[in-house]
Amino acid sequence: MNGHEEEQTAFEIGVVVPKRSANEENEDCDCVGVLVDEFRKAGLIVERVQGIADEFIKLAAPLETLGRAAAELQLRKRTHIGMDLQFEWEEVEAFVRQPDGSLFSWCERFHCYHHLIYGIVNKSQSTVTLKFEGNEYHWKAGENIVQKLESEHFVKQVFPLHDELKRKNLLKSWALHWWNLTNQPIDEIYSYFGTKIAIYFAFLGMYTQWMLFPAAFAIALQLIDFGSLRLLVLPVFFVGIILWAVIFSQFWKRKNSALLARWQISYSVAVDPGYKLLGMEWSSLQSPGELLRKWGTDKTNEKEVYQKNEWFGYLMRFRNDSIFILSIICLQLPFELAYAHLYEVIGSDIMKFGLTAFYILSIQHFTRVCGKISVKLIKHENNETTEKRADSLVYKVFGLYFMQSYIGIFYHALLHRNFLTLRQVLIQRLLVSQVFENLLENTLPYLKYSYKKYRVRDKKKREKGFSTRKIQFTTRVEKEYMKSSYSASIGEELEDGLFDDFLELALQFGMIMMFACAFPLSFAFAALNNITEIKTDALKLLTMFKRPVPRAATTIGAWLNIFQFLIVLSICTNCALLVWLYDQEGNWSIEPGLAAILVMEHILLLIKFGVSRFVPEVIPFCKESSFHFSS
Repeated sequence: MNGHEEEQTAFEIGVVVPKRSANEENEDCDCVGVLVDEFRKAGLIVERVQGIADEFIKLAAPLETLGRAAAELQLRKRTHIGMDLQFEWEEVEAFVRQPDGSLFSWCERFHCYHHLIYGIVNKSQSTVTLKFEGNEYHWKAGENIVQKLESEHFVKQVFPLHDELKRKNLLKSWALHWWNLTNQPIDEIYSYFGTKIAIYFAFLGMYTQWMLFPAAFAIALQLIDFGSLRLLVLPVFFVGIILWAVIFSQFWKRKNSALLARWQISYSVAVDPGYKLLGMEWSSLQSPGELLRKWGTDKTNEKEVYQKNEWFGYLMRFRNDSIFILSIICLQLPFELAYAHLYEVIGSDIMKFGLTAFYILSIQHFTRVCGKISVKLIKHENNETTEKRADSLVYKVFGLYFMQSYIGIFYHALLHRNFLTLRQVLIQRLLVSQVFENLLENTLPYLKYSYKKYRVRDKKKREKGFSTRKIQFTTRVEKEYMKSSYSASIGEELEDGLFDDFLELALQFGMIMMFACAFPLSFAFAALNNITEIKTDALKLLTMFKRPVPRAATTIGAWLNIFQFLIVLSICTNCALLVWLYDQEGNWSIEPGLAAILVMEHILLLIKFGVSRFVPEVIPFCKESSFHFSS
């Protein structure tokens, strides 16, 4: 027990407050002092750190404090007899521990910290006046002190802290372990970052491992001269990669279920609407149940209110979908076709490459603007949970990116039927988009971090007058505070930074799958990029960002449906490519070869839906060991 106690006492939460001036005298009811005392009364271990511009309060919780908070939250945990029961601190030995030996997962500990921090209220019958450098804050009876100080902009931020020991271990065994290309310490990632990020890296690792097989096939296809048999080898390659994709998606579901069983999480885990974590509202919408309680108890009125609310949500969803479809048709489609036409008429390869780079930069900006608009629009949809709202956002934004990524390629394939030009476009798209995305996602956080440090130094120099002495940031917590949050580029309200990472994977998967017959070697490029992606994503999470807020998840969500859609679409597009390759003269006569391609398409579609239907998604032992996890 003592060993686990030591693990749990690492500082995991930071609170940022203003720094007191050096010449300021101590005051009665000092705001920071009262806040620190209240944290200690709640059972938290507190350490105050003076930074250059702000003061930081580091919080840790002994295992007993977390246990009593978990009991108050009525967390349900698995016991050694296989049942999930409400947690009780007095019966702590009866509950199963996490894979790393700790009693609570990072997500559970985070919920406990939230309960402890935002559960501090003024229990006296009178208002307490808090003072700080001439300002007064009135803490009313029954009011939460942290929320009060946040509303007054005194508490600047509450954020998770990196555990330096665990962070260094992950850097050594994962991010900087270059010889171990695709194998990852998934259990350690889960223990440190939570379920959602661990599932992403498990998916990325399995996807990259499986990618090595079609990559090797593609390299052999590129190096070996098959001569007249090439028209036969390409259909074989196409059938092989479709079967590969279908089997991969099904085996990923099985691995996903195995991971959840090992981490003691069931598919029912979810975040309730309106749940608030460290001052950040996850949902700004009221649930139908809340509306019913607000608008009355009459049964007839309840039914009418519920139906009106439900139909209003459907109407808003239909309106949003219509806006996106019209924006794609009226704004994005002409731009895409203009780019494709210019690419065809330009003769210089250098100018084509420059046009592609300019096009990707401009369309990325346009799509992100549309994504931010979509975040605002879906707030009016009647989605039951935050995850469903996030899925709605994923579908809409992916539709925009799908159009900007593939319409130009479809233009070359369908209208010009020029395989050489099509391969050039694919190579440039893969190189420019992958290099640009990796460069952007890894350099922007560092540039923002450097700029924040420069602003703090410059401000302190102006306050103290001209000085040649260099200002150094010596505290780790202040450096973490200045790092960027791991959030989505289109907005952090509904999605974290995994949105951009999954989007990059989905676009890559669509490009290599839908045009596999035109450029088989793209699988080798994708495999190499994904190996690098594992390491760069690990590095940015461990060194460039604040520790992400843990989010509840059991699958990769809407992205799995998008991958399934791309598999079906790739069957159709590759069959079309084979037809154009076989019938280069454009006679469109139903000869035995073309008929065989048509039959092959139907067989592959049948296999795809048959495997999804009849192959179990959950391993039998996972069904037996699943339990209900409730937070």
